[in-house]
Amino acid sequence: MPDSNFVDYIRILCRSGKGGAGSAHLHREKFVPKGGPDGGDGGRGGNIYLKGNRNLWTLLHLRYHKHVFAGNGESGGSSTKTGASGKDVTIEVPPGTIVRNDDTGELVAEVTSHDEIKILLEGGRGGLGNVHFKSSVNQTPRYAQPGEPGNEANMIFELKVLADVGLVGFPNAGKSTLLSVVSEAKPKIADYAFTTLVPSVGIVSYRDNKSFVMADIPGIIEGASEGKGLGLRFLRHIERNSTLLFMVPADSKDIPQEYNVLLDELAKYSSEMLDKKRILGISKSDLLDAELKQEITKTLPKIPYVFFSSVTMENIHALKDLLWQQLNS
Repeated sequence: MPDSNFVDYIRILCRSGKGGAGSAHLHREKFVPKGGPDGGDGGRGGNIYLKGNRNLWTLLHLRYHKHVFAGNGESGGSSTKTGASGKDVTIEVPPGTIVRNDDTGELVAEVTSHDEIKILLEGGRGGLGNVHFKSSVNQTPRYAQPGEPGNEANMIFELKVLADVGLVGFPNAGKSTLLSVVSEAKPKIADYAFTTLVPSVGIVSYRDNKSFVMADIPGIIEGASEGKGLGLRFLRHIERNSTLLFMVPADSKDIPQEYNVLLDELAKYSSEMLDKKRILGISKSDLLDAELKQEITKTLPKIPYVFFSSVTMENIHALKDLLWQQLNS
């Protein structure tokens, strides 16, 4: 997927429909001089819905939709005819999308599965016709209710990638290479920092036709939680992952220190990140001999770890086993 086509943040002005006015009609018919009120109710205004669609991967299709307006309800008619309801509008988004009210910051809706539907804005109710106001002391009311106005709000649509495992690491840690080896995903790979500018998602095949979803999150830098680099834009995608694979290359100057910096950035962004299952993967381990691995092992944090190489395929199966155990523990 081209970098320019990955859109994960959109702002749209949404407006639901106005309710139709009730009718104040009085029945008129030959030989019935005093037919009384027969005004119908107004139709309701159109609603705006949010719907999950697994065939969508980004919010690109909404890039040029700056306004989304539902239809207005029609007025009531004679013979107690109810006006037609306003046309509803359904906005389809990829699972993992949340919508916030830009003015209040309130979470309005969230969809996490295919075909899940949530309402964003309700249309206004239609007004009551004059037939509802007839009484023993007022048998010919010449008034009816107006329809309720619709609702309007600036909405922020934000996509957070849904995946079982999220790859966390500094640029050039080998995340894209690993994803390309264990799945059919084809992320951009090169030997310079920030090769990956958008999250990539792949399905990892496991034993007995089982599988899980892995996401390559663009490289984090120190200070990302404070907005440095593109940190805040990417950190939110990690919120959806149940297990985090921290990747530190074997040629790092200080593997424990690099892991701690990554963990600290996640904690600063959200303390809930610390509740996720964590695995430490030492990538590019084909650069190490057995003695060096033994020395490094003594310094590693007390979490599950594995030395692996995406180039020589060393311990790739062991890594999959460890990830599967964590996901199902």
